[in-house]
Amino acid sequence: MSNRLSKTTMAILVVMPLALSACAETLGAGAGAAVGNQFGKGSGNTAATIGGAAAGAAIGHSIGN
Repeated sequence: MSNRLSKTTMAILVVMPLALSACAETLGAGAGAAVGNQFGKGSGNTAATIGGAAAGAAIGHSIGN
């Protein structure tokens, strides 16, 4: 049996930590967008949703690190 890791195993070992580190930002952005969507009308609502997503991602990033 070979001591080498398969390409699939190597890919999982490289990609999984990257995916998990982005979880806090993704969840924060989703929550922020949901909260931001509750404010404003028309283009103001769109701006509030985008702003909420950006703020939520920033908060998620600070919590995740």
